[in-house]
Amino acid sequence: MSKALRLAFVTDIHHGENSFTKVGAQALPLMAEFRRFVAEAKPDAVIDLGDRISDCDHATDLRLERDVAEAFAPIVAPRFHICGNHDRDHLSVAENETILGLPLGHRIVDLGDWRLVFWAADSKIHRPGGFVLRESDLLWLAATVDAADRPLAIMSHVPISGHAQTGNYYFERNPDVSTYPGAERARAVLRRARVPVVCLSGHVHWNTLTTVDGIPHLTLQSLTESFTTMPEAAGAWGMLELGDTISWSVFGKDPFSARIDAKETLRRWMTPLQPFHEHPELRQRHRALAAE
Repeated sequence: MSKALRLAFVTDIHHGENSFTKVGAQALPLMAEFRRFVAEAKPDAVIDLGDRISDCDHATDLRLERDVAEAFAPIVAPRFHICGNHDRDHLSVAENETILGLPLGHRIVDLGDWRLVFWAADSKIHRPGGFVLRESDLLWLAATVDAADRPLAIMSHVPISGHAQTGNYYFERNPDVSTYPGAERARAVLRRARVPVVCLSGHVHWNTLTTVDGIPHLTLQSLTESFTTMPEAAGAWGMLELGDTISWSVFGKDPFSARIDAKETLRRWMTPLQPFHEHPELRQRHRALAAE
């Protein structure tokens, strides 16, 4: 591959009032620090993974989203945004697009040797019902994966790895809203990939690396979260370098890093064993032991 592609990430900015462990009052000052980082690092693109605000009501959310759009505006690098659930509680995707001046639907962008996939699956938490993984969103992802002729970096607000939430302030006792119902179907789609793949999401407010079927799923800590860095906000943002090696670095008060051989993400794992009591060979062995 040629020179590594460098992508700067920020997520879960949560501009607005302080809420639980989210230090929303620090969002705009921390965005100023992120802009300085971007100006110095000169990434090939800047990616916002959603939840730009902490929602309140329609009028307030419009004002808060405009504040965040103004905070992004001085960045000269190409920018890409995804809607998070808080961006959608009182605002439509179209309203978010108008404020940011950029499209927010599913997008594919080829940069260098990699294909950036912005999977804009429905991020609204429906009440009642929670997240809904719509068939149209899943089919779009499947078509994109099947057509890939170069490595894929797949971005979404909500992670689909299904990783455990033990210890997570928000999601240990609310795991149903940490991913999509039916996320295993999205993982099955990724399993079909014939090119290297890395996935990156926000939403869960902590740094994680979960490998499923050889595919790394990264999540980035929130810019204003404090449950891992109390009493201060994490001030987290990340840099993803994509080449023969996938290099991930998170900066701020909750640092994290990982390096992965891109070719290794093509290695698919053996299909998981069914429950022991359902496996015919094991059932036969257990019957034989019981008869002795």
